[in-house]
Amino acid sequence: MSDDEADPELLALLRQHLQGKRRTNDDEPETGVLDGAEYVYDNSIDVALDMRGCKNAAATIYAQMQEKGYSPAKWSAHELHPKTKDDATVAFIFTMDLLNFSFWSERSSAERFAISYRDQQWTGYWSLVAALQRALDEGIPITDSHFWQDEEECTLDVLKHVFRSCTDEEMPLLEERFACLREAGTVLYQKYECSPVNLIKAAKGSAAALVNLLARDFACFRDEHRFEGRRKPIRLLKRAQIFVADIWACFEGEGCGAFRDIDKITMFADYRLPQVLNIMGCLAYSPPLDVAVRAKRNIASGSNWEMQLRACSIWCVELIRREIVKQHPDAKLNAVLIDFFLYDTIKEIESAGQETIPHHRTRSIWY
Repeated sequence: MSDDEADPELLALLRQHLQGKRRTNDDEPETGVLDGAEYVYDNSIDVALDMRGCKNAAATIYAQMQEKGYSPAKWSAHELHPKTKDDATVAFIFTMDLLNFSFWSERSSAERFAISYRDQQWTGYWSLVAALQRALDEGIPITDSHFWQDEEECTLDVLKHVFRSCTDEEMPLLEERFACLREAGTVLYQKYECSPVNLIKAAKGSAAALVNLLARDFACFRDEHRFEGRRKPIRLLKRAQIFVADIWACFEGEGCGAFRDIDKITMFADYRLPQVLNIMGCLAYSPPLDVAVRAKRNIASGSNWEMQLRACSIWCVELIRREIVKQHPDAKLNAVLIDFFLYDTIKEIESAGQETIPHHRTRSIWY
């Protein structure tokens, strides 16, 4: 094929977008996340998708996922994640994803916020998980919603103790995390008899319904924002979706994790996934945005730049997923597993000192 001829596979990938959104003919719930992401992509001027990059990434991702045996079982394999599959584990995961946001630091790896636990220092997301495990070991019922409602027992000072750092830097947004616990404790008491398990049961086996319940009842899970030209908000719902995904992965699709529509969950739009997609040649930034990201300038939560970064990442992973399924119709994978893989990939790139661009800087409770 000459350089002047169109790549038929690239054209097919593009047609998947141009031919419209996925339609459903039943009454099954939808989160609206994918539709919103597609709308932002259609109207984005600062973030673009490279279709050839997406196609190449799909081949690489599938091959590496096969090689590494990627499956939901990978979730429980990490030493800090819970190993049991019971109500206490559901409470742990709910607490974890309630507080699963904003761990980045401008300090060096030796100076940034870190948790000392099991003779190791943990940073980033793992600092949260380690802090929760440490608190439970110390007899602090940090995953109990009754505790969150107790204004005498659960105080900001107690939370500071739970998340005490082994460096001079404190956990970011600690007061916001405290507010999330208070709010969630109240909602669980008022609507779900203080039980995250009851919340899951209320979704009746639907991942999309559970995401919608979280966004409806808990303001701190309502990750939706305005974008130019669209009347209704763009729903990104990172933490609501990752709660569903973590439950599904932990329980390996059974029990509390038996969701008939887990494939409706998209990737989890944070600050790491746009970074790895850019490094892999899937996402391209306009010159002003590229300069801002490389200079580590603050990008305001809900701004056009931030919305484009997050929403276009969702749409990018969706196109990668579709390309993999097209090439491998029997592949058993979804956006959740691709997200888990991409997150592990960027952490490996970071550890190897091979980051070619930093992640964007936005400080918020949404991710």
